[in-house]
Amino acid sequence: MNEIKELAKKEIEKMQEVFENLEILENNEVIDLAKRYFEDAKYFFEKENYIKAFEAVVISWAYIDACLHFKKVKIPENLKNYFTV
Repeated sequence: MNEIKELAKKEIEKMQEVFENLEILENNEVIDLAKRYFEDAKYFFEKENYIKAFEAVVISWAYIDACLHFKKVKIPENLKNYFTV
């Protein structure tokens, strides 16, 4: 269980950095979903449900990745290595 806890923690920290530096070019439901899943990830982590925390943060990541591809958001160059763009 420690391994999944550490993975979830690492991904939550990465996405925290992304959200702190995210420039929203066009607000839409997908970005809102990404934010909600990220909040869920932090909630599940606090409740020690690390599997759900990891799942939620990965879903949040996927939504932001899609928004980057469709040019709905921008992030600094140093964070692009977290994504498929």
